[in-house]
Amino acid sequence: MPTDRVQLYDTTLRDGAQMEGISLSVEDKIRITRKLDELGLEWIEGGFPGSNPKDAEYFRRLPDAGLKNAKVSAFGGTRKPGSRCDDDPNIQAIRSANTPGVTLVGKASMYQVREILGTSAEENLAMIADTVSYFKELGKTVFFDAEHFFDGFGADPDYSLQCLATAARAGADALVLCDTNGGMTTRKMLAAIEAAQMRAPDTRFGIHCHNDAGLAVANSMAAVEAGVWQVQGCVNGWGERCGNADMLTIIANLKLKMGLSVIEDEQLARLTEVSVLANELANLNPNPQAPYVGASAFAHKAGYHVAGIMKDPDAYQHTDPGLVGNTSRVLVSELSGQRNILRKLQDQGITYPFTAAEIRELLEAVKQKESEGYQYEGAEASFELLVRRTMPGYQRPFELEDFVIVERRRRGAREDIGNEMLAEAVVKLRVGGETEHTAAEGNGPVNALDSAARKALVSFYPQIRGVKLTDYKVRVLDSQSASAAKVRVLISSTDGERYWTTVGASTDIIDASWIALSDALEYALVLPPAEQRTPA
Repeated sequence: MPTDRVQLYDTTLRDGAQMEGISLSVEDKIRITRKLDELGLEWIEGGFPGSNPKDAEYFRRLPDAGLKNAKVSAFGGTRKPGSRCDDDPNIQAIRSANTPGVTLVGKASMYQVREILGTSAEENLAMIADTVSYFKELGKTVFFDAEHFFDGFGADPDYSLQCLATAARAGADALVLCDTNGGMTTRKMLAAIEAAQMRAPDTRFGIHCHNDAGLAVANSMAAVEAGVWQVQGCVNGWGERCGNADMLTIIANLKLKMGLSVIEDEQLARLTEVSVLANELANLNPNPQAPYVGASAFAHKAGYHVAGIMKDPDAYQHTDPGLVGNTSRVLVSELSGQRNILRKLQDQGITYPFTAAEIRELLEAVKQKESEGYQYEGAEASFELLVRRTMPGYQRPFELEDFVIVERRRRGAREDIGNEMLAEAVVKLRVGGETEHTAAEGNGPVNALDSAARKALVSFYPQIRGVKLTDYKVRVLDSQSASAAKVRVLISSTDGERYWTTVGASTDIIDASWIALSDALEYALVLPPAEQRTPA
């Protein structure tokens, strides 16, 4: 029966982990489980203990995870056709997981039963009833995932509703209506939900949406408005094909748009943190346009937008980014106005009293640089250096006098390796009145150049040892020029406490790389974290 509180059920570790390109270790799954527990979710689907040794190990380690809020559910299918639950190895694997809840997926589509499962309509109903009742007798909370319910309802509504009624009679705690293929439109989905509610009026319902038509979050929200009690989703919208409903977006919408206190305010403020951690563990590039938690979710580029938010942040923001642990950002580009420059200086802690003429000059400098291939939207460290280099008294920590890079192919030490490339860089840098001339080898020209530069700087700046390059990206800007094309290089760096990105552009990839690399090292050496800076 509908309640004024929606239950959050996360399936990141099972359905989300089935996304192409994701492979989570057992330790990764434990860490995500703890983070979701901190976020305040009520149920976490841990995986299918009968499918692989990794999931089985996860359930063995789960009791030591120290969860405070969430309960974990083991996932699996109904018993096989013609078998008994006591003899079905998958059923017994779910039982051995020893979780307080189980989530059972069963066919709720006549087509799926006959053509895919290869059994009769009656046997499928028996499989549902037997498996649900088996786990209820063990004292488990049982969620029945009605697979393909909406497509099945469209083709044969009576049979799909029979599947729901059978699970309800067997004692299922909630009937989860699954848009397994992700193609359901909202109006058709709501009609099916209404029919399900009429068929099983005393049962709680859940919704499980895939995003193949781009409607997963919207359909989940509409289902809640229609009285559905449990909402399933995955962090960052992970999942097969086009993904599942994004649990983080759903949480924010339920709390901020519908006024449902599904988690506490302090937990909501960790939403962005959860998104970042999950992507980091899965080794995925985050989606900057992700609602609420993306890096661009509250980023402003157009000059008139920035003018508006400087007067009132609500002018171009639908909510306070701090509520979900995100921040507002102003982008500087060829589309910027002077207010963008002023706001960006304020964000970066630069309090030098630039005149209006100097701000105009900075804006023109940005536009000129971007015409040459630079882009400061994703390289804010390079923009800050561009600004600070115009300020009186600023001194660069080092100057490049010269560098030479030699690449040669040498035969490998073993016959099976074959020939390999070796790069050597010779760098001459000036620090104050001293010149340092060093050389280093690397597994490529940029790596060799980086190693040689650090070797030259370390005696002057020992802290350079703590600076690591975390990413290196090259983009061809005018592909029609073929090998003579201009390229843009982005380098991301960290010192263990903060991350920054720098940019270089040139028709020579090594030159572009050096520009971005030298900015990365200069930023690390002369600019402490913002909270440690004194006013300029």
